[in-house]
Amino acid sequence: MEIFKVILTALLSVAALFTITKIMGHKQVAQLDFFDYVSGITIGSIGAELATELEKPYKPLIALAIYGLVSLLLDLIVHKIPRSRKYINGTPTILMNEGKLYRKNLKQAKLDLSEFMLLCREQGYFELDEIQTAIFEHNGKISILPKAANRPATPDDLKIPAKATHIGVEVIMDGRVMSENLSRMGRNEAWLENQIKLQGYKTAKKLFLGIYRPEEDKLTLYTYE
Repeated sequence: MEIFKVILTALLSVAALFTITKIMGHKQVAQLDFFDYVSGITIGSIGAELATELEKPYKPLIALAIYGLVSLLLDLIVHKIPRSRKYINGTPTILMNEGKLYRKNLKQAKLDLSEFMLLCREQGYFELDEIQTAIFEHNGKISILPKAANRPATPDDLKIPAKATHIGVEVIMDGRVMSENLSRMGRNEAWLENQIKLQGYKTAKKLFLGIYRPEEDKLTLYTYE
């Protein structure tokens, strides 16, 4: 009988965590603010406790619900009252501007010089004199505005007319034809079969991925390894 209680509470824990996560929504780890990070850890701990609580599983379940509701409430406040964002999510901090490093701001961001330089290198800047402004965002990432001389040249800088580009559309995925995407691009399966044969393949089932770029009227095919 004890083993069935363990199985049931474990399943209840999984169901509760899944439900709360779906309600709270998904964020990439790098986009988590401080409260999201802390509540995520806490919810995971409570979920683990719920999985092994055989006598009174409703207690950790209530705690899970409270954390989920508080997270939703804070998200609602942030969206409804923009001024509250700086208190709940924090504000960006300027770490460097026009060749000047702000020691006080670095200290406030809990960064020393070596950590700051590491973040700069991760963004592709190995020399600080290439940087115009460096801002430490509330999600823990650094945004860098390079000096004008170090910014990549654009077609506008070179006086070259630029054509609009569009994202390629998947028309074959894992050997399956994406009929809806084909139709949206004004193409059909007969056209796709003909294109596949023109590129030396027999059928879409033998292909891993197919991407169609409408602005070039080009189909790119990828085979299985």
